[in-house]
Amino acid sequence: MTITVISQRDGRLRQKVELEGFEDLYVDAPKVAGGDNSAPDPHDYFDLSLAACKAITAQMYAYRKGWPLEGVKAWVVRDERDERHGVYRLDVSLRFEGIDDETQLTRLTEISDRCPIHRLMTASTVEITTRQAPQEES
Repeated sequence: MTITVISQRDGRLRQKVELEGFEDLYVDAPKVAGGDNSAPDPHDYFDLSLAACKAITAQMYAYRKGWPLEGVKAWVVRDERDERHGVYRLDVSLRFEGIDDETQLTRLTEISDRCPIHRLMTASTVEITTRQAPQEES
């Protein structure tokens, strides 16, 4: 899969995202960084990917087990105070609607920590290669 990010060329920092099957996705910088705060910033997408993955993973597990999960609500609180020192903290709270059994609630919380994004963020080595793309022919 290829994700394409294109500057809007209006002298601002807003970026349009092209992702197969999805329209109207944008990224912007917060006002404090010179953006217009007109869309989520890159940190927001990073953080929300974790919350969404945890919710989806818990739902899949509950459905497979036949548990009466009606929905998941996830909150992420970011603490980026020490990001410049290599520490980025995310505090995730989950609410599992429709389940009252403490054992099931505990298990869903544990399972959410096994979601692919949690593992990617905490246990994987991510290798990034950045290069210049060739200029398009006119």
